[in-house]
Amino acid sequence: MPWEQLLEQCLKNPRIDRLLEENRITPESAQSLSAIQDLVYVSDNNGRLHEMFPGTIVKQAGRVLEAGAETEVVIGQAGEIDVAVIDLEVDRWNVGYGRNWIGFNARKWAKNEASYLGFIRSALEQDRRPSEADSILELDSAEARRVVLRTLAKRVWEADFESYSRFTGQKLIFKTGDETVQNIIEGGGGICSEKVQALKFLTDNLGYESEYLLAGPNARKPVPEERLRELLTTFEFGFSKRFMRYWQHMALLYHLDGVDIIVDATNGNIPFLFLEGPEAEGMLNCREKVPVSVRMSLHEESFYYHRVSQDIPENLLFALEGWIPEADLIQVIENELGLIITEGFYVTPLLYKSRREFLDLERQYKGACESVGLPCVVDEEWSLDSEIGREFAGQHPLASGRVMASRQHLLSRYNASEGLEHEAGMVIVGLGR
Repeated sequence: MPWEQLLEQCLKNPRIDRLLEENRITPESAQSLSAIQDLVYVSDNNGRLHEMFPGTIVKQAGRVLEAGAETEVVIGQAGEIDVAVIDLEVDRWNVGYGRNWIGFNARKWAKNEASYLGFIRSALEQDRRPSEADSILELDSAEARRVVLRTLAKRVWEADFESYSRFTGQKLIFKTGDETVQNIIEGGGGICSEKVQALKFLTDNLGYESEYLLAGPNARKPVPEERLRELLTTFEFGFSKRFMRYWQHMALLYHLDGVDIIVDATNGNIPFLFLEGPEAEGMLNCREKVPVSVRMSLHEESFYYHRVSQDIPENLLFALEGWIPEADLIQVIENELGLIITEGFYVTPLLYKSRREFLDLERQYKGACESVGLPCVVDEEWSLDSEIGREFAGQHPLASGRVMASRQHLLSRYNASEGLEHEAGMVIVGLGR
């Protein structure tokens, strides 16, 4: 069978419901298949899949398949059973930033609309009667639209600012908006770039208009847009921190009934922002920007927010999803976001190869915490068996369980990236808020 016909049948238009019904595919594999579809095929505004992204190459056994080439069947094993296998590789390295975000989100929404609407309703019903929530969800007044936006933003903000879910459950390296909403429904959360997508995903499908904002510590000057575009083409991030600080954080600017509203629903000890009028204008003013004072973990910083050409944040999100294979480790370790940041705790892994390396890292962490007057425990083991650890587990039982469960996959990912034989300890800082 020609490879085009095979992929049309098995990837683009598989009968997933039938495969699930016949137990030929697991629900998790069905979700993975859907994610692969969105990385391979262009969608229209209604979410229908069309041709492959330009630049996509299909290979078999390392050989590029020309148009119309027949695929080869090889014999593999499932347990002790011989099975016929057609093993194809989809090479996306030369694919550009061609995602249709309207169609992508429409497709995701249609797959699980009832769940997303249920999430929206449950957020409204936290402090309202069901009948009142029904009335508000009609969105037939400016006040109703404002209430829904603020309620959803606060619900997303309240979800964990975490990366433990990168190493538990589906172990997604980077979550899209719909995946982050589902993770929040299941008790998890995400980091800023995931949470901002979650809120935009929900509100886009309710008909709201918004755009991404970029923000970062001491990023006061205008956004170096061309340098950021260049980084998203070359992926040469070395010696570029002075530029990358501009996309260290993300928020949203809503255009609602003639009013611009800045919404930051990310948390990680960044305050909940729902600002309009002079406050919003001051934050986005090109000449005299007003920063937001932030202390995510140890140090207080001034975050400056910027409007930006939307191709930059959209392409950054696409790159994190599909082109930066170690995005999970980068966020946790290099960007120092750890596994979770709450109002009272910062929990991060400590990865080392030798006792000497551990002691050196322990000295660095304890010195940094002492310099700002914060208590911390640096444990050579993956353990919450300390006073601070027990406090964290008591206040965050679900999150602490997932932190403990994240060790194996985190260590596996780190060893694959940095070499084998690392050990995993844990650092817990009491933030004292």
